[in-house]
Amino acid sequence: MADPFLIRSLALTFSDGHRLHSHKHEWGQLLYAARGVMRVVADGVAWLVPPAQAVWLPPGAPHTVEMRGGVAMRTLYIAPALAAATGAMPAGCQVLGVAPLLRELILHVVAVGMLRADKVDQARLAGVLMDRLAAAERLPLSLLWPRDRRALALAERLRQDPADESDLEALGAAVGASARTLQRLFKEETGLRFGEWRQQLRLLHAASLLGTGLSVTQAGLEAGYSSTSAFVSAFRRRLGVTPARYRAPISAS
Repeated sequence: MADPFLIRSLALTFSDGHRLHSHKHEWGQLLYAARGVMRVVADGVAWLVPPAQAVWLPPGAPHTVEMRGGVAMRTLYIAPALAAATGAMPAGCQVLGVAPLLRELILHVVAVGMLRADKVDQARLAGVLMDRLAAAERLPLSLLWPRDRRALALAERLRQDPADESDLEALGAAVGASARTLQRLFKEETGLRFGEWRQQLRLLHAASLLGTGLSVTQAGLEAGYSSTSAFVSAFRRRLGVTPARYRAPISAS
C-alpha cells in the first residue's frame, strides 16, 4: 500500500551544546530552528542555520547537528516523491532563507503534524509549502572542511577560536606542517585559499552570534574583525545585506 503521507513533522527542544550524532533519513529533511542556532555538518561541509534560515538535507544524507544556545527545532520530513514531483528542492544540502510567510507555513505544518495526500486541504497546504520552498533564497552559509589531518587540526583550532590572529606559519608549527603545505591543502581540499577559508569561518561564526542575540559590534569583535566597519563591509559583500538587516528577522522571531 502506498504511503498516504506527503509531509511528516517533528518538534523538539534542545539545550545549548547538545549534539545529534551522525544519522540519516529516508525522506528529505527541512531543519528549521524557531529559536537558537544549529550547526549542521554533512559530507564534510558545515552549514550554519540561524532562526531566519533552514537547511535542506536530501534523502539519505548522513549529518550531525550541534546546538548553539537553547534550540527549538522544527523539522519537516518531505516524501521523496513529492520533492521530485515539484522540483522545489535542491539536489544537495542547502541553506534556505525563511521569509515570514514560509516561517508561518513551517510552524503551521508542525502544529498539524502530518499532511496526507488523500486529504484535499492538506494536499493543498503541502503544495503551497513546496511553492514557497522553491522560491526561498539560497544562502552561502556553508564551509567545506579539509580532510588532511594537519589541515583539519588547524581548522578545528580556529573553529574553537575564530578570533585567533596567529599567522599561517605559527599555526603550521602547532599542527606540524609548513605554511606552504597548508596553503596547498586548503586550496586542494576546500577550494579556498587559507585566508579566504578563515574569513568565511569568521563570517559564519559572526552570523551564529547574531543568531543568539548579540549586537552587531559584539558579534564582529568576537569573530575576530578589527572593527565594526570592517565586519559590516565583509558581511554585506558576502551575504548582500548588512549584519543589522540580517539580524532583524532573527530578533523578531
